[in-house]
Amino acid sequence: MTTIKFGTDGWRAVIADDFTFANLGRVAQATVRWLKKRYGETPRVVLGHDTRFMGREFAEHVARIFGAQGISVRFADTFTTTPAISWATRHFGCNAGIVITASHNPPKYNGFKIKADFGGPAPPELIAEVEQELPSAEPPATLPTFEDLVSDGRIELLDLNTAYLNLLREKLDIEGIARNLKIAHDAMFGAAQGLVSRLLGHNRVVELHCDFNPGFHGQPPEPIERNLEELAEVVVRQGCDLGLANDGDADRIGLFDENGRFVTSHEILALLVKYLHKEQGLKGDVIKTFSTTHLLDKMGQAYGLRVETTPIGFKHIAKEMVRRDVLVGGEESGGIAVKGHIPERDGIYIGLLIAELLVRRGKKLSELVQELYEEFGPHFTYRIDLHTTEAKKQAALQRLRESGGLQEVAGDAVREVQTLDGFKHLTDRGWVLVRPSGTEPLLRVYSEAPSPELAEAYVHSVVEQLGFAEVAAP
Repeated sequence: MTTIKFGTDGWRAVIADDFTFANLGRVAQATVRWLKKRYGETPRVVLGHDTRFMGREFAEHVARIFGAQGISVRFADTFTTTPAISWATRHFGCNAGIVITASHNPPKYNGFKIKADFGGPAPPELIAEVEQELPSAEPPATLPTFEDLVSDGRIELLDLNTAYLNLLREKLDIEGIARNLKIAHDAMFGAAQGLVSRLLGHNRVVELHCDFNPGFHGQPPEPIERNLEELAEVVVRQGCDLGLANDGDADRIGLFDENGRFVTSHEILALLVKYLHKEQGLKGDVIKTFSTTHLLDKMGQAYGLRVETTPIGFKHIAKEMVRRDVLVGGEESGGIAVKGHIPERDGIYIGLLIAELLVRRGKKLSELVQELYEEFGPHFTYRIDLHTTEAKKQAALQRLRESGGLQEVAGDAVREVQTLDGFKHLTDRGWVLVRPSGTEPLLRVYSEAPSPELAEAYVHSVVEQLGFAEVAAP
């Protein structure tokens, strides 16, 4: 029997290898047991899927297992985004949200995300309860058809995309954005396709990769700079004010300024802290993950905001957003949430909030980023993903554990090694972090320094010291 383990954000596996109807059925049945133990005999869920291969069929299979056992299912009538599922879970008073998605993973993957009743990622302790049910979880041998469950009301079809877009119209200055800006939107063949145009109008949005292609043209739908070269070119060629990209389930953001320069998630977080606090007068804590910029710490000191760091994984941030007053929470990988919205990453909402900032300030995105550096000094980041074998990955981590970390990086002495989540080497000029991915078989190396050259040098120094130079991929 396949061992199933939830990672940083849900269970993910290769389609037709470990991600099969049989294994998905086990996960669904474990979820049924968890729901009934925690919420009684008639729990309520929202269920949806993104654009991945057989997403609809996998989602219907889960819905049949749920519906057959007395769980009321609100089912998105077409592919939808993860933040829409999270919002609907809270809005409709459901006990959980389920998304069939592998987010930004390569096209051969699919996955199963669980959203908590508060409208964000289920925290680790809830996921642990689901995992405890897995060893003996077997769904019923015979299931009613999807159509029969719809007919008798146990499954309700929901136009979730329209409801979600109406929510954004209420929260953002959509008219101001549409009147003043031209935006390029790269959906990366994912669930966000067509949504930005529906909000702003087709004449204000230049669309890329907004057609249904479950293979994503062979490229992982991850909105990082190297995957978005075409978007950068289109922004400049079409005279757009900004370029927005989203991953497969649209909870992450990639952003370009009007010059086709990639605006990092670190910079987006900093822009949002300044906009919400200085422009809108809002307060609250700033929560960031271990691989996120120290620029936020400087801003917190200047603005009188408490800044705290969590392990990597947005579920840690969401938990804090539910427990206390949080202004902005985010991670290096492009998952960001803000006060006044759901405690969940939302790539479309965050992208349009930045667009609203441009309209309110009457400035270009490049000018607003430059303002940050003039106020708080330059902060440049760099990351490499090391695709390697499990044995080599574990050997590198064991070396770092036994040695207490590296002694120097790019000629700079390491003054401290922090191990909250990985091995973070602090120097007098910046830092470099080594951490295994929670969803893929690879090591990630992140850095931050006062110049792009030094940030890159830090990463390459660590890669060479750990013996991975031949597999480095920025």
